Formats: sequence, structure tokens, C-alpha cells
Amino acid sequence: MLARKLLPALVGVLTGALVLAVPAPAPASPVPDEVPAYKDASQPVKVRVQDLMARMTLDDKLGQMIQAERLGITNPADVATYGLGSLLSGGSSQPTPNTPEAWADMYDGFQRTALSSPLGIPLIYGVDAVHGHNGVKGATIFPHNIGLGATRDGALAEKIGRATAEEVSGTGIDWNFAPCLCVARNDRWGRTYESFGELPMLARTMAPIINGMQGKSLSDPGSVLATAKHYVGDGGTVGGKDQGETNISEAELRAIHLPPFKEAVRRGVGSVMISYSSFNSVKMHANSYLINDVLKGELGFDGIVVSDYNGIDKIDGQAGFTPAEVTASINAGMDMVMVPFAWKQFIDTLRAEVQAGRIPQARIDDANRRILTKKFELGLFEHPYTDRTFLDTIGSKEHRDLARQAVRESQVLLKNAGRVLPLAKDNQKIFVAGKNADDIGNQSGGWTVGWQGASGPVTPGTTILEGIRHSAAPSTTVAYSKDATGIDDSYDVAVAVIGETPYAEGKGDRPGSMGLDQADLDTLARLKATGVPVVVVLVSGRPLDITAQLPDWAGLIAAWLPGTEGQGVADVLFGDYNPTGQLPVTWMKSAAQQPINVGDGQAPLFPFGYGLRYRPQQ
Repeated sequence: MLARKLLPALVGVLTGALVLAVPAPAPASPVPDEVPAYKDASQPVKVRVQDLMARMTLDDKLGQMIQAERLGITNPADVATYGLGSLLSGGSSQPTPNTPEAWADMYDGFQRTALSSPLGIPLIYGVDAVHGHNGVKGATIFPHNIGLGATRDGALAEKIGRATAEEVSGTGIDWNFAPCLCVARNDRWGRTYESFGELPMLARTMAPIINGMQGKSLSDPGSVLATAKHYVGDGGTVGGKDQGETNISEAELRAIHLPPFKEAVRRGVGSVMISYSSFNSVKMHANSYLINDVLKGELGFDGIVVSDYNGIDKIDGQAGFTPAEVTASINAGMDMVMVPFAWKQFIDTLRAEVQAGRIPQARIDDANRRILTKKFELGLFEHPYTDRTFLDTIGSKEHRDLARQAVRESQVLLKNAGRVLPLAKDNQKIFVAGKNADDIGNQSGGWTVGWQGASGPVTPGTTILEGIRHSAAPSTTVAYSKDATGIDDSYDVAVAVIGETPYAEGKGDRPGSMGLDQADLDTLARLKATGVPVVVVLVSGRPLDITAQLPDWAGLIAAWLPGTEGQGVADVLFGDYNPTGQLPVTWMKSAAQQPINVGDGQAPLFPFGYGLRYRPQQ
């Protein structure tokens, strides 16, 4: 070693030049790789997306297009192994215990696993928070959309969107499958209550709910990705059949069903969910013209197109998806595929179709670009975990007060013979009856702590009976019997809270009778027999066939499905709030008139827009 160090100097002496012995430089320390552009929050979203996609394999990209049900994840490590882009909790997929904290812990656990993958791409997690964060016990449950449509109050809708987003954010969730912008044209449809009403102008009026959910920026705390659904025409099926056929002209589709989606796109909605239904015999999940040409092309929608739950499976009418269905749907413009349980098989099928050239790589890249853009815009790469500062908003007094306001504004006074309403608070004997008087589950309806909803104390809140008792003065007696047993003619008034019990899509369709059930009819008969004036509060997700019973009632209020804040109904009954609600649908004289809508020449029981007042509006 010494000889090697002296040799250069010796050579210099021999050649007549002095060369200093300088040791060779040590090898340089490895320089850390630069932070990838996609992880650099200072870079534009477009640059980050391009950089990340350049690093992704085909399998990475296929994984990003999958949205699995969290109950379909049998091995949590699969989230990272397969690079899944999204998870969801379906309507009845709640953690145990069903508390906000358990939701947040569940979300963070899945997110932690997703981030352990080589590229560390975060999940986006979706739920159907369609009238508040309705899957979470203790959340604020707002009136269903048909009630909100009766308010005609877009500013209120925006506040509800914001409140919902805050409660959703408190559990970690960042994607809400709401609002439903369907235009319900046949009240037999079991999703009528998810519609703001029978005219597109109502959905457009209430579209600010999107801005409430998404905030000024998706990256702002408490903002979630909203979803306009179900594209397009699901409210116009023949017979009001769920997932049925919408057999109308394109001109009618564009005039009635498309405008709400055009408004949603104008407002920057982040995702659009495709309908199970068909348009003139073409399943919407395979309708390239309406998705690629109209939605993405003509309307300029640049967000995520997401399928409905197992929606691709239904294209050919047979159980399970086929390669042909996968190819048809993805080529039609589907970006994110909600495939709850058979997602591994779906990935294999999708890969085979791409490798065979039946699905272009460009289509896969377009889907990924849309999905990743929203993930960057949501700030998931910088803040992937639950913002628990919003936990305290779940079921908060502020949000419940807002829901109470929404309930008040949604009540529609349809009959008030002899000015039986408002009820006097003092020195009265009031008898309350009906299966929906003291039942949070019934007054909240479907999509409440479970997909189809349930009767009973499913979540904390104030029943309509509790609201009546709270509003009445101490000098007033409020008696209650669910079936009206015990009433006599000594009472000043009877309040019958009747109507429907919870249901959701499919099970909620009413192809036959649309009248009251036998329990309601028996209750009404007992009340009528006493001669006491009867005020009916109708709790339902749509108009019911009540023409035969209406002459027996002194008063009638359509309360729709008010949610957890039944005090809002009592506010109107006792005149603390002048009813301002207007019918968002035409009220039939009989079920035989269905479908009945504005301008079709049929004589209704109550016309669209009808609503009485106690006193002139100020």
C-alpha cells in the first residue's frame, strides 16, 4: 500500500517534475433517490398523476379500478397485495361495535395496509350517506330527499351536505354515494323517496348539496367526494320497477332525466354512479353512447364513473359477470367497478381482456387518471388517515338543530278543515295513536343503520310523539296508544301518525295496492268511532292512496320520512312554524293513475306544488 502511494511522487522526480502524492478520493456515498414527483405536494396534480402512472404496472392499474366490499376482504393484506383502489361499506356493512370510533379505527386499519404497498397509493373509501351518515348509530339522520324537495331550499341543502360531510369525515370515509338526482315519475318505485321530486327543476334546485359535501376544495378538512346517481333515467322505468326499463325517447330523457346531471357536472361533482336500469333495452352499465359520448364528452365530466353494486353482473341478466360483460362495461366508460366479493376473479378477467386487446390500454389509463386525480385532489397522499377532529360533529346539537329545521320546512299541510291546526298548547286533551308515532326507525325509513332500515329504536333521536309531548304545555294531557285503544270522546283532538314502514330498493316497489295497511285502517276506525276530530300525520316515502279515508280527517300533514328529529313535526303541528312545504310530486286520487305527473291531463287529489299555510307567508 505504501509503495503504491509513493510511486507517483517517485515518477515525478525521475521526470524532473515534482508531483505531490495525493490519495485517490474515497468512493462517494450513495445519494438518496429524489422524492418522486407523485409524493411531492408542491407539484401540480396532473404532474403527480403522470409520474405515478409511469411507475405503475398493469396489475397496479387494474387494482386501482376495483372497489371491494370491506366484508369481501378475508385477508386484510390483500388490500396491499392487489393494490385495491377502493373499499366500501354497503348499507348493512357496519363495524362492531357500530360507533364512530370503531368506524374510524376500521378505516385507518385498511388505509395503513394500503399504504404498505410498494407505491403507497391510499384507498378511497365509500358509503351511502344518503340522508346523513345513516349507517352510523348516533349520527344525525336528515329527512330523505323527497322531504327536502318539499322545502325548495337549496341553501338548506348545501348546509345539510356540509353537515353530512363533516360526520362522514369523522369516521375517515372520503367518498359519499350521494346525492340521488333521479327524477321519480312513478310513485310505485321503491326509491321514490330518494328523489327530490318529479320534475328536474327540483333536483337542480337542491344540487347545492353537492357543494356542501365537496366544500370549496376537496382537500379542505371535512370535504368528501360526492356522487351524482343513478345515471340516467332510473326514475322513469315502466311501472316504476326498480332496475327496470326506461322506454322513452332520447328527447324525453334529455328533457326530464339528464338536466340534474348536467347541473351536477357544472358544480364539479367528483363522481357519477351508473344506474342498474336500461334505456330502451340497453343496460346503462354497457351504454357507451350515454356514458362516453354524452356524460364524458358532451357534458365534459372529468371525474370518476363508478358502477353500482355488482352492476356489471346484471348486463346479461344472468348471475355472475362474464368476460363480455366486463369488456362492454369498461369500454362503455366505467372507471371504478363496485365488485363487492368476486373482485379477485374480476381482476383476472379484466387482465385477460386487456391482454387480448379487447379493452385498450388507453381505456385503463383513462380510468386510472380519473381515479388518481380525485385521490390527489382529496389530499389522501398527504393526509390518509381519519381527521378525528370531526368525531364530535357526529350527532351534534348543531347538526340536529339543522335537521329539525329541515323537518319543519319539509312538512306539507294538505288539509285543515275548520282550522283544526295548529293545535293549541294549553288546556287540551290530545290523543296520539299510530304505529309511526313513537318509532325512530319508521320515521327514518330505509337506509338507516341498515340497508332496508328497521322499525324500533335503531338510533338515538326524538320521535314525533316525544316532540308532541315536549311542545304541549303542562296544562295539556297527551295520551298515547299505538293502536288507539283507550280513546273516548273526551279528547279535543286525535293525532294519528300512520303510513309506511321502512324499505329500500327492490323491496320497496309497490306494483299493486298503494293504500294504508290494515293496522292503520283499524287505528283510524277506532279514532273515527269517538267523533273526535282526527289529524293525520302521514309518514311515508311517497304519496299513498288515501282518497277513501280523507273525508274522515279534519287535518292532514305529509311528513315524508323526517329522520331522527321528530320535534320538527311537532313544531308545525303546534304552529311554532308556519308550514311552508310544497308537494314535490303530484298526489294521485288512486293508484290506477300511476304514473301521474304535471301536465299529463290527469286530475290529482292534490296537485304538484300544493301546500296550505296557517297564515300568510311573511
